[in-house]
Formats: sequence, C-alpha cells, structure tokens
Amino acid sequence: MASLNVGNLGEYLREQRRSAQLSLRQLADAAGVSNPYLSQIERGLRKPSAEVLQQVAKALRISAETLYVRAGILDAERDRDEVETRAVLLADPTLNERQKQVLLQIYESFRKENGFEIGTVDEDAPTNAQGRADAQDIPVRGPRTAGGSDADPQQTAG
Repeated sequence: MASLNVGNLGEYLREQRRSAQLSLRQLADAAGVSNPYLSQIERGLRKPSAEVLQQVAKALRISAETLYVRAGILDAERDRDEVETRAVLLADPTLNERQKQVLLQIYESFRKENGFEIGTVDEDAPTNAQGRADAQDIPVRGPRTAGGSDADPQQTAG
C-alpha cells in the first residue's frame, strides 16, 4: 500500500504511545480499535476518522484537536489559536476532567457568539437541556466559614 500524507500523524502517534509507555496492543485495546488498524495508522497506510482519532487521543490522554491538525482535519493556520487554547486547558493538572470539558464548552459558546466556527467537544460531557454547560455545574469554592471549611455557595449567596 502507498503511504498517505496525513501530516506525520503516524510518527506523532508512535511518539506519544511510546512516551506513555504503551504497547501498540495496549493502546489499541484502550482506544477500542484493532491492533492491525492502529499499526497501519502509525505507518501512514490508513487515514483514521475524527472519531477514531478522538478515541486514540482519549486513550493517550492528549488533545484530540492536535491529532485533527496532524491528520489534516483541522486547518492548522486558521485554527492554531483555538487548538493551543484547548491544549492549555486540557493540560492543566489543577482541573478535573469535568471542569476541563465545561471550560471548553464555555469557550466554544463565546467563539460561536463572536461568529467563529466551533470545533469539536467531548459529546459525553454533561450539558443542560439547551446542549450547553451551565456555569453552576462548575464546582466553586465558597467563602471560608469560621471553622475553616468551605461554605456552601448556594447558602452564602443570599
């Protein structure tokens, strides 16, 4: 088979897999794809779908958007700022996964409001009936009480 031009995606995936100390088989199992298919992606013989890239990114705990750019799904020049912003949010070790997803959804809603195209969001992230994350869903530390514990923000607001 001839090698496809997928922006060094395969090499990048191999580097990420090795730095995560995962075998090809372990990553394939974690991502829910077949071992031969993942091998073909790494060798540049197959161009994976955005869905497969998202699964692989989740298994490697890296930004799916970075993989989208390397695969040519996102325009690197036009979407660089968005990808970098997302990568920074996703890499923040002080936030849990839920908080990261909520921040990404808020970021996307502002981009949409300002007329910019919206990228992809983790569809598994909880949203309200309108399909958006509510600010109240983000865990917020309330003011300290006399005992030194965090007060319930709902009780201290009124």
